[in-house]
Amino acid sequence: MSNDISNAVAQARSPLPGPAAKPEAGTTAGGGTRDAFFDNAKYLLIVLVAVGHAWELVESTRATKALYILVYTFHMPAFIVVSGYLSRSFAGRPRQIGRLLSGIVVPYVVFETAYSLFRRYAADEPDFAISLLDPFLLTWFLAALFIWRLTTPLWQQLRHPLAVALAVAVLASVTPGIGEDLNLQRVLQFLPFFVLGLCLKPEHFRLLDRRAVRVLAVPVFAGALAFAYWAATRMRNEWFFRRSSAQEIGEPWWTGAVMTLALFGCSLLLTAAFLAWVPRRRTWFTVLGAGTICGYLLHGFLIKGAKYAGFIDAHDWLHDPAGKIVLTLVAAVAVTLMCTPPVRRVLRPVTEPDLSWALRRDPAERPAKG
Repeated sequence: MSNDISNAVAQARSPLPGPAAKPEAGTTAGGGTRDAFFDNAKYLLIVLVAVGHAWELVESTRATKALYILVYTFHMPAFIVVSGYLSRSFAGRPRQIGRLLSGIVVPYVVFETAYSLFRRYAADEPDFAISLLDPFLLTWFLAALFIWRLTTPLWQQLRHPLAVALAVAVLASVTPGIGEDLNLQRVLQFLPFFVLGLCLKPEHFRLLDRRAVRVLAVPVFAGALAFAYWAATRMRNEWFFRRSSAQEIGEPWWTGAVMTLALFGCSLLLTAAFLAWVPRRRTWFTVLGAGTICGYLLHGFLIKGAKYAGFIDAHDWLHDPAGKIVLTLVAAVAVTLMCTPPVRRVLRPVTEPDLSWALRRDPAERPAKG
């Protein structure tokens, strides 16, 4: 992958999912170029996110739960790893703080409020509270990304950041009562993937481009699917959400530590296998990778709307294998349309607003006097 470092900086505003970023000083001339590899990965992952949420609407069989386990083992970890990788240049400079506010905080506030109002009226829950501290459905990722990005300089100063992050995740998994504010359990338990991304270099991604690695990824996924089928009747889905401690899901405390480390290893292996098959060249869906924040934030209205309206329960055939295939295709097509450039342009005032009017100008950008 040519120009990986400069491309990473150029995309650092909103790495996953997110719009194109304005380049930092020292990036590629002419405004910086996007890396097709990361845009391709973001699009494919957002499709898996939407499909996974759609699967939650229908009755689960052992086979569909196996697919669910397989997807949930790596799709968010992969998002977060790439988020960390594309956040390596964050040092808390004024321009970066401005982009953090416009690319993460504003979308979080707007969509957290919108989803709460949507639930009030679509689900006929007029008393449902609007709380910016209790992320609804999928906005937790924006809250987590805000926290992770702010702490980036701290992790970059540690000698062994990944080991420390894993220790934090393990402690969180055995600590009940952390609370639901900003979904802090998820923030802490997914933290190692972000820190891993911070530690990665371009050559690590080049290793995944080897033919031998791509070939090996096939039996890795096949074996993982077979294991998921075995585990489908034995594992709780809550382990993959990482929003509760072991005690809170009714398991012995020590299983939290074991599952945290085991899932980290499995997620890392499947993430590598997935990225090995992501195209490096531009494809028809590369342009959609720049609009994944729109697909991510919008598809929840479709999923929750179908649930609130009772659409799934009113059509029993959707619970059959053929119905699940149709639902999968509908979710994939819908989120694809949500990532298109026209939708990005419409949502730009929300997903990438111009806050120059509200922020102080960076002293480094002011013209020298005299």
